[in-house]
Amino acid sequence: MNDVFYYGIAIAAGVLAGALITYLFGKFPDEWLQDYGVTPQDPDYRPSKRMRPFPEGLIACAFCAGCYCITVFFCKAQYITAFKPMHLAVIWLAIPVLMLVMMADKLNRIIPDQFSLFIAGCGVLSVLADVFEGSVWFSGDAKWWVPVLNKVIASVVGGGVIWLIGFLSITFLGKEGMGMGDMRLLFATGLITGCYGLLVLIYVSIFSALLFAVPLLIRKMKRISKEKKRIAEAEDPRAEKLKIQREKAAIHFAEDPDYMAFGPFLALGCAVFMIMEPFFFEKMYQTMTLFGVYF
Repeated sequence: MNDVFYYGIAIAAGVLAGALITYLFGKFPDEWLQDYGVTPQDPDYRPSKRMRPFPEGLIACAFCAGCYCITVFFCKAQYITAFKPMHLAVIWLAIPVLMLVMMADKLNRIIPDQFSLFIAGCGVLSVLADVFEGSVWFSGDAKWWVPVLNKVIASVVGGGVIWLIGFLSITFLGKEGMGMGDMRLLFATGLITGCYGLLVLIYVSIFSALLFAVPLLIRKMKRISKEKKRIAEAEDPRAEKLKIQREKAAIHFAEDPDYMAFGPFLALGCAVFMIMEPFFFEKMYQTMTLFGVYF
């Protein structure tokens, strides 16, 4: 079929998926988007934010449509022409939910367990796809359990690393380093990416997070400078400093301007790998064979 047909289907499906998740996000129970144990009776309760048609809905439509179009570009030969419906289903199902993860963590600083569970289900489907339809990472002669083990190891290692970072941060720094939502998300996405893809996911996550961290750091430095000036110019500097501290304490953690959720970047890393998997395989294969390493 003509490529225009495939891209047309991808755009239409992406816009539909973006519109659907925008609608569903407004229907999810409030407790899904709250921290564990938080109820409306709690003094620090804040109603969960929802996706609006603009800008969140527009972003969701553009993201899903863009991902589906990139899938057509990079995966057409491997998954469409060769017709591997299970591999395609993983991409088409997981992309919208990864977008939901980004929005939930951005708006409410929470990754609902229901989202991670759905992505884990996509991961199980991905494992089955590798077994029954083959994997670009392994030859057809590989035993069926090889791709299975590859993805199980990635899941355990990915989730385990996040858990270890969180444990060490709480133990030695006395504050949360990585949330349990991030751990569950990486555990789920590891089933989709496998070990090789986990490297791509981590690289994309860290690189994209650094790009967003720079303006966040600049904004924080400007705010601190204004606070110092405000204290210095106050008639009672000590009282003004205490006032600023109270203002900060009153800010809900989901509204903290200095906090940057990492979940959206993990979700982005998984999405990038899925829609460009054959490309990453080719580049990794070329690089590793230079060192005498073969799949």
